Amino acid sequence: MNDNDPAGQGPTRPLTVADVLALPVLAAGQPQVVTGVPHLDRPVRWVHITELTDPASFLKGGELVLTTGMPLPEDAAGVRRYVDELADIGAAALVIELVRRYHRPPDALVDACRLRGLPLVTLAKDVNFLEVTQVVHALLLGNQTDAMRRTQRIHEAFTALTLRGAGPEDVVRAAAEMSGHTVVLENLVHQALICEPSGNTVEEALTDWEQRSRATGAGDHTAICGPEGWLAAPVEYQGERWGRVAMLPALLPARANDGPAFGPEDITVLERTAMALTVARLIHPTPWESTAHRNALRDLVEQRHRSAEHARAHCAALGLPTDRSRFVAALVDLRTGNGETEAETRLFQELRTAGIPALVGELAPDRLGVLLALRPPQPWRPLVERLCRTALSLVPQAVVSVGSEVTDLSDTARSFREAARVAEATPPGQPLPPDRSFHELSDIGLRRLLYALREDPRIQEYTERQLGRLIDHDAQHGTDLLTTLRHYLDAAGNKTTAARRGGLSRETMYQRLRTIERLLDRDLESGGQRTELHTALTALDVLRAH
Repeated sequence: MNDNDPAGQGPTRPLTVADVLALPVLAAGQPQVVTGVPHLDRPVRWVHITELTDPASFLKGGELVLTTGMPLPEDAAGVRRYVDELADIGAAALVIELVRRYHRPPDALVDACRLRGLPLVTLAKDVNFLEVTQVVHALLLGNQTDAMRRTQRIHEAFTALTLRGAGPEDVVRAAAEMSGHTVVLENLVHQALICEPSGNTVEEALTDWEQRSRATGAGDHTAICGPEGWLAAPVEYQGERWGRVAMLPALLPARANDGPAFGPEDITVLERTAMALTVARLIHPTPWESTAHRNALRDLVEQRHRSAEHARAHCAALGLPTDRSRFVAALVDLRTGNGETEAETRLFQELRTAGIPALVGELAPDRLGVLLALRPPQPWRPLVERLCRTALSLVPQAVVSVGSEVTDLSDTARSFREAARVAEATPPGQPLPPDRSFHELSDIGLRRLLYALREDPRIQEYTERQLGRLIDHDAQHGTDLLTTLRHYLDAAGNKTTAARRGGLSRETMYQRLRTIERLLDRDLESGGQRTELHTALTALDVLRAH
């Protein structure tokens, strides 16, 4: 745990043989490690003073055994039996005082301890064994009390999360903060839905996630498993396994010699995390895959990833192919006024059933974002057509807008921006070519561009400045010069064609055009001025229609 976790201070490292030997009360005896140096990190659970020939019968394992050497058998076989019993029961170490009976450890004792890997420590000076037990036991009991308090705070923290209806992100974040480890929530197909890093980065945690997760295996209980030594616990939903939550070993060099990767409190944190997630799954029934996709899409659209590697690892862990893939962004405007409701979930399920790798998520009310991943040389248009058919079957009035194809995941934000521009420039009921069901960037002509800009005061001011006097004249005099101007501009300045379209004689057409030039102070023979008026007239049509 870190100092900021909700459950209180982090765990105290278990007292080891090396720690006890360093205590002043034992250091005064000038301890020397004769055998078992690699095992000095063994935890010491108690200190036992004995002058018996069979001390193991009074031990439970983990004890530091103190002796003056007086009870040691004379024969080598007896010494081996003495050491075997200590090793079999799991004694942490044997400490012998070289003051009374021995002045150097017996060879038989050294050989037996070396054979069994039992740390043998000699004391050159007299040590008060009773004082040793008092000091060490005070430390052990203090640690146990602190551990109990921390465990209680862990339970209280997760109980508070459950009572306030915390979502999965809050639960996983709390687990990472309490443990100081990276915590990942995944579903049954090994997609990492939530990753809360601690100590390592998201890309370090999630790179090749599915492959590494499958190599870890799945268990029915909280356990350390797999080649990387993950601590994993199953997460259930309605009595069945739904996924699992994994705590990853710390990668920081500073923790390399801190003992085991996970302690008892880490196990407690992960078990309570799994329980809290099971409850959260009942409280928050929206599929968590959808939430994970939504968050990933928003990170891409808003470019919130720290690096391209971060983005690739994040999306790949959700099952989106990122290596050697091409991408197309699409927006599905539902236009129902009811939000995404079940459309997001249904669309996600339909694409997954069809084997189309994609991220699907709500980007705004009534707007779903879809990121399709394509393998070369797979064309994107058939996939988008299938997406359109699915969307229209769910919401008949849905409108699909598509951005351009990109070859790198970091460029998907641009594809989404293009799709958004297409959507903004698509009026309700905008017809489509007969051979497709979606709108794309090439569809945006002048009228649709002006439609997208229709609320801009500059467009409105421009239209009024160009045509306002002509509109006012028609209103005051009952004329229809605006229609005459439209026919003339649509005919590209051909007066004969314009007269025929308006049902006018050539003379009448000429007269009306001179009146229009006078009112607007424009030269209708000028191609540039005709373009300006045609743009203003198109904007007027858009503003009046919408």
